[in-house]
Amino acid sequence: MLHVLASGAVTINFGNSLAKPSASVLIILAGAVLSIAPSLLILLTGFVRIIIVLGLARQALGLQTTPPNQVLVGIAFFISLFLMEPTLAQINHVALQPYLHGAMSASSAIHHGEIPLKRWMLRQTGSQELAFTSKVAHQNFQSHVMSTPLATIIPAFLLTQLKSAFIIGFVIFVPFLIIDLVVSATLMAMGVVMLPPTLVSLPFKLLLFILVNGWMLVMQTLVNSFR
Repeated sequence: MLHVLASGAVTINFGNSLAKPSASVLIILAGAVLSIAPSLLILLTGFVRIIIVLGLARQALGLQTTPPNQVLVGIAFFISLFLMEPTLAQINHVALQPYLHGAMSASSAIHHGEIPLKRWMLRQTGSQELAFTSKVAHQNFQSHVMSTPLATIIPAFLLTQLKSAFIIGFVIFVPFLIIDLVVSATLMAMGVVMLPPTLVSLPFKLLLFILVNGWMLVMQTLVNSFR
């Protein structure tokens, strides 16, 4: 509310009342969210772990461009949304909808929306990684974990995602590495040195991957890795 003082100065009193955000505010917020959506997808979901594991699985098979990068990114995107769906639904229930209906201020909505996101990210974050980022930020995370700011949780979360992705990738690489070694030793014993071992081992690796339903196992491992 505008108030004109006797001196001619104009003051603005927002009061304690809540109102629905205007259409212009919603448009600005939507534009801001869309502009940072790729960063949010990478930083705040399991996208990093999923895309790295899928890339390592493709490399372990010896395939350079199959499946294409667009396919791997699409798979990682939708698996990330699938895993985040309960958290996103909770954020929508406790923060977004009350804000859109004027029952909650913007700052309160942000505060309430951080809680489900923090709870999900902390479940995926290792204690060593969180201790490291908290130490760098001069914070004590063991006393009040939920009070740790997102600026401290996000780096620890990403470090944990990288660690988990490379562990899963190592497990995927081992059987295919054994096939490469066996094929290479066999070709050397036969005196075939002009034929690349990777070219001979590729059909065997594909056959093994098909027989064990490899993509299903990779996806199952990825989903189960998010505790």
